Amino acid sequence: MMTMTISDISEMMRDIDFAMLATHTKGGAIGARPMSNNREVDYDGDAWFFADDTTLMVEDIEADARVNLSYQGKSGLLGMRPFFLAVEGRAVIIRDRTSFADHWTKGLERWWPDGIDTPGLVLIKVSGERVHYWNGEEEGELTLSPAGAVAR
Repeated sequence: MMTMTISDISEMMRDIDFAMLATHTKGGAIGARPMSNNREVDYDGDAWFFADDTTLMVEDIEADARVNLSYQGKSGLLGMRPFFLAVEGRAVIIRDRTSFADHWTKGLERWWPDGIDTPGLVLIKVSGERVHYWNGEEEGELTLSPAGAVAR
């Protein structure tokens, strides 16, 4: 059985364009929506996404920080094996615009033509706590902590 590291997972995530971000809604249901992964990630346990402050997702996160990120990609020779990733963690809404520039990429202008100066723009930071992956026939889990990832 292959054990992936956080560095391996980061490399796999570079080929994934979108993630599904799931939150707990006010009524207790699970709400999920696609978020741009931008294919420009150096995943270290934290994932970053931009959103509009008026979305229900932002309201959900402010009420309950527990979230899940789901990713699907391909791996192996010629990308023939499926790769799935589920990240359980906690999200925080960042409104401090000085943080925006560190995570902005040009492709985001598709949704926010005014860039980081867009009124109502917020940054969502998802700090992963547990990562479960399926890489073809292999699967594993990492527990993330400030000190680093631990394989289980």
